[in-house]
Amino acid sequence: MGHGAVTAALKAIVFDLDGTLYQEERLGEQVNQSAVHYVADLKGVSPAEAEKLLQQTRAQDQEGGTLSRAVVALGGTLREMHRRFAADCTPETLLKPDPRVQELLRALARRYRLHIYTNNNRDLSGRIMELIGITALMDRVFTIEDYWIPKPDRAIITDILSQIGCLPFETLFVGDRYEVDLAVPKALGCAVLETRTTQELLSLADLVH
Repeated sequence: MGHGAVTAALKAIVFDLDGTLYQEERLGEQVNQSAVHYVADLKGVSPAEAEKLLQQTRAQDQEGGTLSRAVVALGGTLREMHRRFAADCTPETLLKPDPRVQELLRALARRYRLHIYTNNNRDLSGRIMELIGITALMDRVFTIEDYWIPKPDRAIITDILSQIGCLPFETLFVGDRYEVDLAVPKALGCAVLETRTTQELLSLADLVH
């Protein structure tokens, strides 16, 4: 994304949460292990066998290979999976604010409306946002519980644009997985930025300089 090319028209930024506004592999592993044990319970197999099943299912998925899509493909439900995530995961032991990210978001919020669109559930994403100190900076938060359809989904992106009152060319989507977070918004005409590290995320400061 060329920052200068979008600045004039830009009104809103829609961030992915996990892996985008913070990076913490240990929390990702808690999520993964929760899903593994759910699939093990579903299939009556060992956690090791369930993990292999999940890996195989994700590898065969043509639309990003997300954990959500794999669990559903194996017979699980999003509601039960996310109930387990909220119970099993402990971001409180792992996360703390990054002052650089907070400063960036505060600066962006003075010029643009900031939103989150996450495959995570409301309980867990809310706890994460509080822990990293960004809750008050977000205008709208869209979670899996708003639609119960995992990313990527064209109709959901269209609905989010409608709800935040922005046209595609007025909106920037930021995420750490291109196929999951960004391919659909880009196809609809939104600006996109893939950020896999905090340093890449901080490049958004160019929008307010």
